[in-house]
Amino acid sequence: MPHFTIEYSANLDGAVDISALCEVVRNAAVQTGIFPLGGIRVRAIRCEHYAIADGRAGLSFLDILLRIGEGRSLEVRQKAGEQIFQTVSQHLDNVFAGGRFALSFDMQINDSATSWKRNPIHDLLKAEANNG
Repeated sequence: MPHFTIEYSANLDGAVDISALCEVVRNAAVQTGIFPLGGIRVRAIRCEHYAIADGRAGLSFLDILLRIGEGRSLEVRQKAGEQIFQTVSQHLDNVFAGGRFALSFDMQINDSATSWKRNPIHDLLKAEANNG
């Protein structure tokens, strides 16, 4: 962990480079300094079907859900969340300029008793760091 899921309205295709946004989110997570590098995942899901507010054309959204493991204090989570949100928000300033865009970001904590993982990427990164 952390795992980011970005859902976005299909009408953002011309306005937002989603691949670049995924990299912005990934880098923002790294910059917090609280997440293991080998656990970071960022995925984006284009929502073809959606309804926003009063249904008028041209409204758009981007929603980010971050799932993290247990063990971080509320203060640490809030600081990291604010840092990530501000980075993403600034990256999307041009989309906000139109006044028809909504951004949301939520963080959830996975219960370790009901969360299973198998991830050799951590070992790969450690081995490469020790050899280089």
